[in-house]
Amino acid sequence: MRRRPVNLVTMPESRFLRVLCNKCKNDQVVYSKAATEVKCLKCGEVLAEPTGGEALINGKILEVLS
Repeated sequence: MRRRPVNLVTMPESRFLRVLCNKCKNDQVVYSKAATEVKCLKCGEVLAEPTGGEALINGKILEVLS
């Protein structure tokens, strides 16, 4: 009986997200566990608010980057 190899290093659960701003329709890359407030570079609208874990995303997630 063969034993299945054990994965000693786990994959991270956090990702980078491409988020569309609701106000000016600019897309921007945001970290999913942002520790600080992330604002849109064009209009200053808050895109991500820290919550102590997963950030609260205030825009449309276009893509999850790996």
